[in-house]
Amino acid sequence: MQNLYGRFIGNSRDKYDEVIFAVPEITSEELPAKRIESFSLGNDISIKFLGGKIMLRYLPIRRVHARQVLDSRGNPTVEVEVTVGEGVIGINGYTARAMVPSGASTGRFEAVELRDGDKGNYVGLSVEKAVNNVNTKLAEAIVGENALNQMYVDSLLIEADGTENKSSVGANATLGVSMAVCRAAAMALRIPLYQYLGGCHTARMPVPMMNILNGGKHADNTVDLQEFMIMPVGASCFSEGIRMCAEVYQFLKILLKEKKLSTGVGDEGGFAPDLAESRDVLQLIVEAVRRAGYEPGKDIGIAIDAAASELYDEEKNAYYFPGESEMKGEEILRDASEMVSYYEALLEEFPIVSIEDGLQEDDWEGWKLLTERLGQKIQLVGDDLFVTNIKRLRCGITLGVGNAILVKLNQIGTLSEALDAVEMAHRAGYRAVISHRSGETEDPFIADLAVATGAGQIKTGAPCRSDRNAKYNQLLRIHEGLGELSVYQNPFEKSGQKPQDEA
Repeated sequence: MQNLYGRFIGNSRDKYDEVIFAVPEITSEELPAKRIESFSLGNDISIKFLGGKIMLRYLPIRRVHARQVLDSRGNPTVEVEVTVGEGVIGINGYTARAMVPSGASTGRFEAVELRDGDKGNYVGLSVEKAVNNVNTKLAEAIVGENALNQMYVDSLLIEADGTENKSSVGANATLGVSMAVCRAAAMALRIPLYQYLGGCHTARMPVPMMNILNGGKHADNTVDLQEFMIMPVGASCFSEGIRMCAEVYQFLKILLKEKKLSTGVGDEGGFAPDLAESRDVLQLIVEAVRRAGYEPGKDIGIAIDAAASELYDEEKNAYYFPGESEMKGEEILRDASEMVSYYEALLEEFPIVSIEDGLQEDDWEGWKLLTERLGQKIQLVGDDLFVTNIKRLRCGITLGVGNAILVKLNQIGTLSEALDAVEMAHRAGYRAVISHRSGETEDPFIADLAVATGAGQIKTGAPCRSDRNAKYNQLLRIHEGLGELSVYQNPFEKSGQKPQDEA
């Protein structure tokens, strides 16, 4: 009989218990050789040995169940429920849900979102195959495993799929399970999700990249660049930053009405008027910032998602601007060098602090030129370029292209892989921006993720539509909970890169 000393957290009495417990039939010499031994101590606590290491908390995954639900665009997506804990399910266990987002502007190198393709069922967009994969293959792979070992659980999901891009079971299946396991573990430990993921020193709130005018694939209008966003870099705290952005959004609506332009919104809640070119959009935003009582560049910076892969015409090896062409009555084409010059001209005129996907996803040489010309002035974010994938990010770091990565969980398919990408970016001196997708749900998971990773930036749409505000409202709760410990800072000041004042 071997006596071991341990400390347990989170029993039914919500106390810390220091106990001496006896491990039968295991001596100190035999312990390293024991691969798996486990036994229950009651109160929803077990001891498990893995490769000779004692895990003082073993939280078994008891049940995994998925269903088809709807996202913000009315398209089907996957929702997963995971139950963890010892004892009787429904009495002693903890059940958490997670819902998977979906993109409209997707990169070719993203993990595969599995859809059924039956045109008679949700116009081919149903996800019953992915749901079935969760309820069979993935459930079989992880039921009984320790929910507190997220990396190992995610590795089992990847193994169950068995492909490089999750084309077998679907990234929408693996991600739903990965997120739900994580949330269930946090619930069982009775700590906030952001703290479970980030640790006890987690306190940095993200600066919003708030989308206030949509174009490209996110709206049916003539604006070619996909997103125009505002960043409250001059705010004193997160709640003030949200207020500043919401006020600018409302003044932009007033301004659009005055000019008899549409105030209808795109997929992410930003307005979607017909405008001739990007300068027209930026002029409106600058005027709205001023009307709201803020100074462009000092209080509010502007960020752009060009989504250039959507503009790229492979046959012409150039970027075609259909909206600008229509409004001006002539074909507008720009090559990579002209695109860089185009952005440079916008930077000289407007307080732009960040450009995402300025060139298409395969143009590494063009990205090198873009980085050489603009990388010391503004943030250059790789979305389609990096697709939350450490292999592509490593390539970018080696080549010195971009200086930030956009992190979208469904681009890669598991939480652990996304966290690996954030860690690699930070180690290399790249920034990370936690991001939503155009097809979203009411699940605020990425709000907690943004705080947990200390990324300092979150991109999650306009202050319009409940699927977007679900994230902002969760961040407001976290900010309130942190109180005086809450940290909010301009993400560009630390490296000496500051928003440009408007010319």
